[in-house]
Amino acid sequence: MALTQKQKRRWSLVILLVGLPVYVVLAVTILNALGRPPIWVEFLVYAALGLLWALPFRRVFAGVGREAPEDED
Repeated sequence: MALTQKQKRRWSLVILLVGLPVYVVLAVTILNALGRPPIWVEFLVYAALGLLWALPFRRVFAGVGREAPEDED
């Protein structure tokens, strides 16, 4: 079932306002529990996690910035 433009916008807001902060806290907590690695390793981990969180939501974020078609509510 495809999401409408309106649904995509609503879900993207929920993901960004609720899901992303939860993911950041979780990532920081896990990395702190493992101890402080060298700064370059820490940078690589945070960079990878920064890209990894959005992969499951590609379809939700696709086209959110476009103008809604006229035939949708």
